Amino acid sequence: MDKDNFGEEEMSRRVQVRFVTKLKPPLKVPSASIAIPANLTRLGLSTVVNNLIQSGSPDWNAEPFDFLIDGELIRMSLEQFLLAKGISAEKILEIEYIRAIAPRKEEDASEHEDWVSAVDGSNPKFILTGCYDGLARVWDAPGSCSHILGGHGDAITSVSVVDQEGAESVCVATASKDRTLRLWKIHTEASLNSSVTIRAFKILRGHKASVQSVSARSAGDMICSGSWDCTINLWNTKELGADDNPVTVKKRKVNNQVEESQMEEEAVSTLVGHTQCVSSVIWPQPETIYSTSWDHSVRRWDVETGKDMLNIFCGKALNCLDIGGEASALIAAGGSDPVLRIWDPRKPASSAPIFQFSSHASWISACKWHDKSWFHLLSASYDGKIMLWDLRTAWPLAVIDSHKDKVFCADWWRGDCVVSGGMDSKLRVSSGIPIQ
Repeated sequence: MDKDNFGEEEMSRRVQVRFVTKLKPPLKVPSASIAIPANLTRLGLSTVVNNLIQSGSPDWNAEPFDFLIDGELIRMSLEQFLLAKGISAEKILEIEYIRAIAPRKEEDASEHEDWVSAVDGSNPKFILTGCYDGLARVWDAPGSCSHILGGHGDAITSVSVVDQEGAESVCVATASKDRTLRLWKIHTEASLNSSVTIRAFKILRGHKASVQSVSARSAGDMICSGSWDCTINLWNTKELGADDNPVTVKKRKVNNQVEESQMEEEAVSTLVGHTQCVSSVIWPQPETIYSTSWDHSVRRWDVETGKDMLNIFCGKALNCLDIGGEASALIAAGGSDPVLRIWDPRKPASSAPIFQFSSHASWISACKWHDKSWFHLLSASYDGKIMLWDLRTAWPLAVIDSHKDKVFCADWWRGDCVVSGGMDSKLRVSSGIPIQ
């Protein structure tokens, strides 16, 4: 067969497909099957679907789609996918399409005075950041700083929104290299033309080295912290009451008249077991805390007994973890190699990861599940990139490279934005990400 005839045969090879979707009109296309070239990739499939939508809605602006066959995302040509999965091309293929998971817009950067080390996007009203200049900041919109949290004596390493209750104020926690944690009240309803600087209402002392991570229990009544002293401390968050045992109550004069008090308090209890720096902690269920450490382990702790009930050995020093996915049961963690690992502790052989994603080029500094999806999570790395993942494919859905240097932290915000910070001293907001 000569080359010309071979090319014609390749071009003429077609498969019968039916496009289906859970998307609402006008994104639904006719359910009739059509014949399309077998060598189409995701880009070509997107063109076909956009043309079908435009035939029914002429004003439709084309946008990228992703495609699934039998619940798995297509990341090669249709023909290659069918061959790899052993699926017959003789029958009508049902292909589900979803909106591509990628940012539609990069918002204006929010400048900091030093490296941005921590970010929390769990409250839709604001973004909370921590910085190496020792200050935490509250941003009510990209580029608009409403509060500056001053008082730490060294770089902030971690921040956490403690409670989401109450229209007028929110409690937040900060952790620092100065060995302390601090608790703050943010008044979110006030309309401010400029940043207001506030002081912590409580200082938490007890760690013997830099505090690396802080996380709040969902009820907002307690927080936990991980430190370079290899321990995890548990702390009360409520303001001074009958049950509190503050070490001291400091007072100072404001404008030579009003006295402000600032409580100092010790830990309620300490979890001991890690043999190196506790790099990350999270408190996803009332009686369960998870932690990662430079001792290469992921541990699950029973809050009541103080015992570690699960100990997964990874073989790498770990920097970050999050709990999410199916039934909020999967553990994602990253550390001193480019691999994002995911474990299912419900499985008997839970020490072996069920997924490993290895597209980064350097250490992983942050990972975070999307709270409305079993499949989606993000990772950030010292390679300067944030990657968006779907458990249904081994390749990243999107790569965000808006930072010019190492990325130290990342989180989801408002369900469709990624917020991130790093060595370029900027908070970045990548918006318009349609997670279904």
